Amino acid sequence: MHFLDFGARASVDKSLSRLAQKGILRRVARGLYDLPRQHPWLGELSANPEKTAEAVALKQGLQLRPSGATAANALGLSEQMPAKTVYHTGGPSRKLNFSGQTVEFRHRSSRQMALSAEPTGLIVSALKSLGKARVDHTQLAKLCHDLSAKDRRVLLRELPLAPAWMHPHLRYLATGKEKL
Repeated sequence: MHFLDFGARASVDKSLSRLAQKGILRRVARGLYDLPRQHPWLGELSANPEKTAEAVALKQGLQLRPSGATAANALGLSEQMPAKTVYHTGGPSRKLNFSGQTVEFRHRSSRQMALSAEPTGLIVSALKSLGKARVDHTQLAKLCHDLSAKDRRVLLRELPLAPAWMHPHLRYLATGKEKL
């Protein structure tokens, strides 16, 4: 939430600082706060890295795409949980450290960022993570089952932006017809 509509910058900053000192808010990064959440057994939970990355991206006007391992996990192609939270962005590469966690933003070319976030960008990132040799029919069938008609049209429209080795897989996902 943007608080500058409620007053001058200095007074908003001071109010947020006081709320953080009292423990009502938690300062995650410069200009970024969250409400601390309590778990009955674990105590105070750390800030959510995904929401923190989204807030930073919104604040700086960046596009974000989950990295390959995160995308593969989100699509159900892998049960492996990524150890690091990594996002691809058209902006500069950087790391954001907070609450003992690190969110990494890795620069990608404008061509790579031209893919829509979902479904094409997510699918391309996941397939790239799996690798050309490890993509199989069961994974593609699962993806095919989860795509809506609108997603299929987007996939076909953005096909030229994907790596050439993925074209048969993406065409299969978009049309439901066997790969060439």
